[in-house]
Amino acid sequence: MPTTLQVSGIKAVVAVEGVSDQVALETLAARRGTDLRAEGVRIFPIGGAHSIGKFLTDLRTKSPGLTIAGLCDAGEEPVFRRALEGSGFGSSLTRFEMERLGFYVCVADLEDELIRGLGPASVEAVLDSQGDLGSFRTFQKQPAWRGRRIEAQLRRFMGSADRRKIRYARLLVDALDPACIPRPLSGVLAHAAGARTP
Repeated sequence: MPTTLQVSGIKAVVAVEGVSDQVALETLAARRGTDLRAEGVRIFPIGGAHSIGKFLTDLRTKSPGLTIAGLCDAGEEPVFRRALEGSGFGSSLTRFEMERLGFYVCVADLEDELIRGLGPASVEAVLDSQGDLGSFRTFQKQPAWRGRRIEAQLRRFMGSADRRKIRYARLLVDALDPACIPRPLSGVLAHAAGARTP
């Protein structure tokens, strides 16, 4: 893990792959009027999917009563599944069973979920509001991406730089219609919220 999570006073932890996932979930919680810190919930970026096994082992050893949830990309689902099974959460876990444990999978990743939730036209409007639409149009003309589906172009453009991923995680979540919030984001926050004590 890149840093040590201090678990004192925490009731639930949501493990995410990176900072953009953390920003998206914290932004969504804020939109809903939830103060995660006051509720004892922490969103913790583990520095990549392959850190999940050590993260789970450390938390279960140091804080056995802590509720743990997680969010990952579809490509990293097998890594998360093996880590859960290796940490004693079950065996031969299906995606449905992972969700019951509080671990949700983005299809295909956070950017894809947000782009589908908003729709390409709305994503382009957000890009335009940030002065990035011209850069995106230039990107679309690159030989490797010319003629590809706009959703794929947007996903690649968003994911091509860490700072861009982080900045647009907040902006795209803020732009979402409440009825179009991606299910994995809502699900993982709901699981963490369920860990609150009266």
